[in-house]
Amino acid sequence: MSDLVLAAAFLVVLLALYAMGVHVAFAIGISSVVIMLLPFGPPFQVQTLAQRFYTGMNSFILIAVPFFLLAGRLMNEAGMTEIIFDFAEELVGPIRGGLAHVNVLVSMLFSGMSGSAVADAAGLGVIEYESMVDRDYDKNFAAGITGASATIGPIIPPSIAVIVYGVLAEVSVGALFIAGIIPGILMGLSLMGMVLVLSYTKGFAPPVKQYDFGALGRSFLRSIPALIMPIIIVGGILTGRFTPTEAAVVAAVYALLLGTLYYRSLSLQSLYGVLKETFIDTSVLLFIIGIANLYGYLLVLSGVPSFLTDNVLALTSNPTLILVLLAIVLFLLGTFMETLAIIMIMTPMLVPAFPDLGIDPLAFGIIMMVVLMMGIITPPFGIALFSLERVTDRQLDDLIRGVAPFYVPLALVVLVLILFPDIVLYLPERFGLY
Repeated sequence: MSDLVLAAAFLVVLLALYAMGVHVAFAIGISSVVIMLLPFGPPFQVQTLAQRFYTGMNSFILIAVPFFLLAGRLMNEAGMTEIIFDFAEELVGPIRGGLAHVNVLVSMLFSGMSGSAVADAAGLGVIEYESMVDRDYDKNFAAGITGASATIGPIIPPSIAVIVYGVLAEVSVGALFIAGIIPGILMGLSLMGMVLVLSYTKGFAPPVKQYDFGALGRSFLRSIPALIMPIIIVGGILTGRFTPTEAAVVAAVYALLLGTLYYRSLSLQSLYGVLKETFIDTSVLLFIIGIANLYGYLLVLSGVPSFLTDNVLALTSNPTLILVLLAIVLFLLGTFMETLAIIMIMTPMLVPAFPDLGIDPLAFGIIMMVVLMMGIITPPFGIALFSLERVTDRQLDDLIRGVAPFYVPLALVVLVLILFPDIVLYLPERFGLY
């Protein structure tokens, strides 16, 4: 009974603070202290607070966080987004559904640089949306596919969310990066499939643009330096040339050289702004990770994972059904909580229970990311929707109507990954990373 009370206390205190608008890091930290002060909770020790907070940040892989953030921002600041967009338009623009397919393809390519769905929606989304509207696409549809395609960002490597999950779950970040490639491609193909269906059912006019192989070749040659970025990251990890942390450093240096020496679009002033934003975001992320480590330690110490395991197994012992239940819970959480907050809260709670539940933590990590990405385009929270509302002329209800058809392909991808987790595990196992 005490385990039930303690688990309820953890959840009630945390959600109450979150509902009051307290930042996730402070909400987790305060709830941890409150639990330690309860008569039936773990004993309060200042030394434990300090040690666990420090241990959470003292991880070599976390060095990758600032460098991946820096690499993505440098690529954006250097104007490589427009270059990639031009190439994607020449490649898939002539297909029926035209710029909607371009929208998805650019998001897939861009995800190998930014690793952030919100960055995709707010930055790249402006270009995608305005281009579609200028070509007389329905505004709600244009905004909807822009939001839906942004969900690919944290799935195809690199991904800050994946790094955080890997650290908290003690799963190889390199294996997680590679594991996201096939699911990310499946997400892109499924969205393009839905675009094709809608282009016929809604009677979109056939594309006016025809293939110009000369223009395609020129745009490809111009975009090659930018497209090499994800190849460096993925190829280096797959071949064992460098670790994910080293890949982040190489990517940042490459992006800096590309922006300053090749495209010559980075100034000292813009570089200062990029570095400043990177330092601030890195500090916030590391603080959150440190607090989350303390929170996870207290959860395990309090027996919450074992309590969760016992109660879930009382419902079913089938790993597939358990994954379906967890996916539903994560999706609901994703509709009103920020992605990193959910990862911080749920990972320490769930992962220790996986050996008894028969769930692979690597496969679950990627499934979790895809589900949470559906949450960022779902009201009432839907942070990607709010980002699109700021950068487009659409209201929230318009965005919801526009994105609604794309829940179907994304949900199907989640279902496929749950039913066939080997899809996630194939590449990491094939290259000996897992």
